[in-house]
Parts: sequence; C-alpha cells; structure tokens
Amino acid sequence: MTKFALRLDLQFFAGEKTEKATPRKREDTRKKGQVAKSADVTSGLMLLAMFLVLLAFGPMLGKRFVDLLTNGLSPQAVLVSVEEGKVEEVMIEMMIEMGILVSPFFLTALLVGVIGNFIQIGVLLSGEAIQPKLDRINPLQGIKRIVSMKALVEFLKSVFKLLIIGATSGIILWNNKVEISRLTTEPIGGALAIIGQLTFQLGLSVSIALLMLAVFDFAYQRFDFEKSIRMSKQDLKDEHKNTEGDPQIKGKIKQQQREMAMRRMMQEIPNADVVITNPTHYAVAIKYDDGRHAAPVVVAKGVDAVAFRIREKATESGVPLVENRPLARALYAQVEIGMAVEEEFYQALAETLAFVYQMKQSQERNEAT
Repeated sequence: MTKFALRLDLQFFAGEKTEKATPRKREDTRKKGQVAKSADVTSGLMLLAMFLVLLAFGPMLGKRFVDLLTNGLSPQAVLVSVEEGKVEEVMIEMMIEMGILVSPFFLTALLVGVIGNFIQIGVLLSGEAIQPKLDRINPLQGIKRIVSMKALVEFLKSVFKLLIIGATSGIILWNNKVEISRLTTEPIGGALAIIGQLTFQLGLSVSIALLMLAVFDFAYQRFDFEKSIRMSKQDLKDEHKNTEGDPQIKGKIKQQQREMAMRRMMQEIPNADVVITNPTHYAVAIKYDDGRHAAPVVVAKGVDAVAFRIREKATESGVPLVENRPLARALYAQVEIGMAVEEEFYQALAETLAFVYQMKQSQERNEAT
C-alpha cells in the first residue's frame, strides 16, 4: 500500500462517526432543540388522560349536554328566541356552554402534553428549532428525507400502530357483541349508556396499547439520537482545540506573559537595595522601605541566565551585589516576587542591609572628601 493510500485510509477512519458525543456536543445539540423525544409517549398519555376525564366527569358532562340541547333547541325555545329577536344571544350562550363542557378535555390535553414532554426532555426553551431554514424547502433534501431509512422506520411504525389499534378495537368489540346487538332494542338512554361504556373501553385499551408501544419507540428514539450525535476522532480533536485553545497560540500567549513579567521585574531592580547572589546561579533582589513595608520585599529573582541579567542590570544601576549562597538559594525557593520575606530571614537580611548601608555611607564620605 502506498503512503498516499494509507493517508487516505487514515483520513477516512478519522472522519468516521464512532465516538460518543461529549458533554459539550450534547449541550450544543440541546440548545438547537435536537433531543431524543417520542411523540407517541405524549399522545398516548393524552389519550389515556382524556378517557380518564371522561370516566370521572362523563355522566355530569353528558347530562349538561343533553339539557343544553333540550332547552336550547326545543321547538318552543327556538320559537321564543325568534319572536323576541334573541337568536344571536341564544347561540352565543350555547357556544359558551359548549366551551365550558369541552374545557376539561382541553385543559387536560394541555397539561398532559407539557408533562409528557417534561418527562422526556425536561425544561427546554429553544427558538432555533422553529427558525425557518432554506434546506427544509429544498426538493433534493425533501426527497432524501422521504427515501431515508428513518422515513421507512416511521412508516413501519405507523403501520404497526394501525394494526395494534385495529386488533385491540376488534377484540373489545367482539367481547361486547351482545351489548352491541341490544342497541337496536334499547331506548335512547340505554343505548347511549352502552355506547359510552364501549367508547371508554375502546379508548382505555387503545391508549394503554399505544403507551406500551411508546416505551419501545422512546428507546428507539434514544438509540437513533445517540447515533446521530456521534463524533469522529477529528471532531474530538477540534472540540478539544476549541475548548482548550490552540497549543501554539497558548504557547505564544504564555511566552508574551513571561516577557512582560520579565520586563516588569527588570524595571524594579534599580529600586532594589541589594542583590543577593550565589554567586552565579542564583540572584535575588531585595528592597526595604520601612515607610511602606514591615519587612524586606523580593522585587526580582532568577537562576542562571535570568540571574545573570539581574546582576547585569544591578551593576548598571549601581545596586550592590552581596554573595551569600545559602540565603540566595533559600530566598529563591521560599519567597515569591512581590512578597515580603519570612521572619526566619530577618537576621540575615538585617546584617546584609546594614553592611550595604555602611558601604553606601563610606562611598558618600569618600566622594565628599
């Protein structure tokens, strides 16, 4: 195999979506409104809740509905409303009453719809999912969606749901064939009671069957969603680079920060009182201002090349160099730049600073004479 072919193979495998999505990828996908959700769970719960409401309030709602039709559409009531010119008012009142009758079902559907989505995906507000996109009206994209594997699975699911609903309805009707045969001989009240009972049995059985199917559909949706958000090894590298930053750029930034810190440190050396050396490997610049600090402060420190630059800058600025190997090494290891020295170094630094001050006084006297 040639190097070129091997490189192509490596690029192919690097681009293959084989890795699980990272938390950042999941968060970004969720912000776009892309989540694992089964519409069958919500519709099954809504259908079940509707028939439970019908079971609880059905008799009362049915009685009010019959009374509404009897009182509002009786020949006498219609004649009175026409004679008094109140047809419009009567129709508005009947529509309000009808709205009150169906309001329990509407509110139940709304509440259960919210609960069904919350169970599956929690709280999610995303405007990106409803934004218009040109690819949604692209004919080629539409054809791809129609002939895709996902479309085939959805079609098979729909057919299977129809078969389950048909089989469940057929079983319920067969088990109640005696009651159904009595519908022609029963009075209107008895026939309505039988129809209501059959309707409730059908609705309850179908909703339970749909909920059982919804469990499997939700598992499939989770599987399909996890598959759709998989990442390639290159995607992982790109995300890591975007999260942590490009190593080259980070290296340049750190280098610039070190250079700035070095310049600031070198600017403080002329203000130092003494530079304690090793004499060649370590250099620590000390400044003591009894008016501002209670203890001497380290204004610069370094080893090897940095120590050489500190000594060079100190010599140019006239800052004394004092050799004290143990003190230089200890100060470099234990005290950071800008920090006051610890109490254990007071005695040694006091002797060093006293020696430096004596040297400066001697030089001043010599220059004066």
